[in-house]
Amino acid sequence: QVQLVESGGGLVQAGGSLRLSCAASGRALSAYVAGWFRQAPGKEREFVAAISRGGGSINYADSMKERFAISRDNAKNTVYLQMNSLKPEDTAVYYCAATTAFYNPIERNKYDYWGQGTQITVSS
Repeated sequence: QVQLVESGGGLVQAGGSLRLSCAASGRALSAYVAGWFRQAPGKEREFVAAISRGGGSINYADSMKERFAISRDNAKNTVYLQMNSLKPEDTAVYYCAATTAFYNPIERNKYDYWGQGTQITVSS
């Protein structure tokens, strides 16, 4: 099975940018569809973006597709989330996830493996 570790979180001012990384180990990330989710305090974990094994198919949550970009480098076993024009409402713990599904799921229960999460705090 694959293990996932997120990095790149932190504190940023509104309007700023961050890039999250998700490094995989234990098995090649290219065997999985990868996704990003986030969970704000008191809210359910929500879908952010997903990318197919080869990177040719990408899905975004409607509210984030203009500002966020998911990508992957299978040679480095890493998935990225570039976040631009950040807003205070983007404050959340961001999770990387992987699935053996043959499509890009938006449902969290379709993902088999999860990282521990990384905190993003956007100040106004």
